[in-house]
Amino acid sequence: MITYAPLMATLHRKKVSKTELQKMLKMSPSTLAKIGKDEYVALKIIDDICNKLDCSIEEVMAHVKVPTESK
Repeated sequence: MITYAPLMATLHRKKVSKTELQKMLKMSPSTLAKIGKDEYVALKIIDDICNKLDCSIEEVMAHVKVPTESK
């Protein structure tokens, strides 16, 4: 599973609100909502975020292993 929790920490550290990020990238509200719900967003959006915030991809998203059920 992908989580965007690192992005929230990055925004806080850089003193940028989610609304400001949305405006800087001309991102739709639905895309911002997807990020908030850890849903899929295009890598182009992730690339734009990294470029605009001058940060690495690790500061935007992380992979969290979801345990699989045993039968």
